Amino acid sequence: MMSRLLQRKRLLFILPAILSTAFVKAQPIPPQDSVLSGFRYAYPVHSISLNIQGQALKMAYMDVPAQRPNGKTVMLLHGKNFCGAYWDSTAADLSRNGYRVIIPDQIGFGKSSKPRQLQYSFQLLAQNTKAILDSLQITSTAVLGHSMGGMLAVRFALMYPDITEKLILENPIGLEDWKVKVPYQSIDKWCQSELQQNYDKIRKYQMENYYAGKWSPAYDKWAQLLASWTKGPDYPLIAWNAALTYDMIFTQPVYYEFEQIQAPTLLIIGQRDRTALGKAAAPEALRKTLGNYPELGKRAARRIPHARLVPLEGVGHLPHIEAYPRFISALLNFLKQD
Repeated sequence: MMSRLLQRKRLLFILPAILSTAFVKAQPIPPQDSVLSGFRYAYPVHSISLNIQGQALKMAYMDVPAQRPNGKTVMLLHGKNFCGAYWDSTAADLSRNGYRVIIPDQIGFGKSSKPRQLQYSFQLLAQNTKAILDSLQITSTAVLGHSMGGMLAVRFALMYPDITEKLILENPIGLEDWKVKVPYQSIDKWCQSELQQNYDKIRKYQMENYYAGKWSPAYDKWAQLLASWTKGPDYPLIAWNAALTYDMIFTQPVYYEFEQIQAPTLLIIGQRDRTALGKAAAPEALRKTLGNYPELGKRAARRIPHARLVPLEGVGHLPHIEAYPRFISALLNFLKQD
């Protein structure tokens, strides 16, 4: 009798999670075109025109006004598997605290153009990003970059130290130089891998690598957004751009220039993160040493002048999604410091 009672209690405990997962998977994922025409961002989307390598391209961005302006701006740079839309909560809180918020979609991502061919570089993305600021006559900003956006934020700060008031790196990739440890993978191979993606694979990767095997309906919005591209007619073009940007990340480290950063810097590092590009291709013994964010964060903080480290225990690659209250508290405290 006691065993049956325990089984019933256990079933009542896990049933909501089972039903939630089943509900999420049952939802149809509408196909999206290359610029996410059918997906609405939290704030109005604007764009600037760019002529790059003989191509007329559009770069999308959001410009969120401060509710009670303090005269300061924060620019949010998205990661590789995301777009500016996932900064919605961060932008809302920054706006409430007096900051104007600029949120670009880099070329090749989100609602921005997906070129047929482009020689991607972090320098190019930094120039494009500055073009948005120039168009808005913004001459000073704090720069926050997550994941790949962290690499871009570092490059931006190095190229434009007079514009970069403060630098915030949230679980940035590029805290180690993978190309000296991991076998090189061609752009064609990256593209073939991207073309095999679907919702189940995306969700599995994110659950295992971002969220420690746990899933929440709050996470699913971003997995579904990526999956919507795989169902659309433009996916080969999107996969090709993804491959080109993987090559950019792998071959263009910012790792060797941390000592040259001039801006006061905050590192917000989820301690459970083990992200490393190309890790699966590395020998098993080496694979276990890659992406050790607790140690990588400490090393980066020692090398970057005027750096402060905020470790977030029990948090993975996405603090501003997984542990938002701790993330936004650390961010606002840093921004308010003189």
